[in-house]
Amino acid sequence: MLQVFWKTHDPTQFNRQGADIGTQYRSAIFIHSDAQATAARASLAAEDQSGRHAGRVVTEIAPAGEFYPAEEYHQGYYRNNRQAPYCRAVIQPKLKKLGLAD
Repeated sequence: MLQVFWKTHDPTQFNRQGADIGTQYRSAIFIHSDAQATAARASLAAEDQSGRHAGRVVTEIAPAGEFYPAEEYHQGYYRNNRQAPYCRAVIQPKLKKLGLAD
């Protein structure tokens, strides 16, 4: 899961992803256990030292809090809106990068 995480966003941007700005866009790994924290820290250090990014990795590692599912209209968004501009411009290229789409 951490490999997919690093491949599908820019972990060097603080509180943003592209043109989207705010704390809801921060790069974060939410952990549930000490083992997950250890794995996350090791993965973050390896990614930061990988040379794949021009800047420093700023991903936050924090305890997972209460989870709230998104509203129903957000569920299955890509599956239900494949031709929407956001899906074609953002989601499809990421799926292709992971070998999950043509």
